[in-house]
Amino acid sequence: MKFAIKPLVIACAIVWGAAVFLCGMANMLWPPYGESFLQLLDSIYPGYHASGNFGSVVIGTLYAMLDAAVGGLVFGLLHNLLVDKCGCQPSAGQPK
Repeated sequence: MKFAIKPLVIACAIVWGAAVFLCGMANMLWPPYGESFLQLLDSIYPGYHASGNFGSVVIGTLYAMLDAAVGGLVFGLLHNLLVDKCGCQPSAGQPK
C-alpha cells in the first residue's frame, strides 16, 4: 500500500511543529521544562535560540514544521519507491 505523499507531509509537519511549540510554551510557563530538548533544537536549527521567549518559540516551530515536512516527503517517497520495487501485493481481502 502506497502513502499519499501530501497528507503525510502535512501530518508530519503538524505533529512535529506542535510538539516543539507545546514544549516551548511549557518552558515559558514552567521553566526549566524541556530545557535539554530545546537546547538540542538550538544546536540543530540555525537562527533558533532556546531563550524562552515567544519569538524563539515561533521560529523553532517554523523550523520544526519545515524539517518534518522534508522528512515526511523523503520517507513517503522512499516508502512508495520500495513498495514498487519489491512488488508488494495487498493482503487477501484488501483492495488493490
